[in-house]
Amino acid sequence: MIVSEARVTTALASRYLVQLCKHFRHKIAVEYDDARGRAEFAMGVCVMEADGGALSLRCEAPDAAALMQVESIVGQHLERFAWKEKPSLSWTPAGAA
Repeated sequence: MIVSEARVTTALASRYLVQLCKHFRHKIAVEYDDARGRAEFAMGVCVMEADGGALSLRCEAPDAAALMQVESIVGQHLERFAWKEKPSLSWTPAGAA
């Protein structure tokens, strides 16, 4: 599996996590609570975690093309839901500094 991560600083991390998961659950398998979420797309998985001031996203997929799809789907939806804050997502390979 190829893994990438992004972190968005926001006071509304839990709200965005729940909003993403509720939206995705209409089409895919999703598990979530106020602090953690997991969305299982056909091409990969996104694990979300909300802590005090940030939303952490971790995407996993079998290849680079699939990983880019998961990142794109999650990123576009987060940007739409958090449009007032204009979040900037920067995906980095897991473990990269």
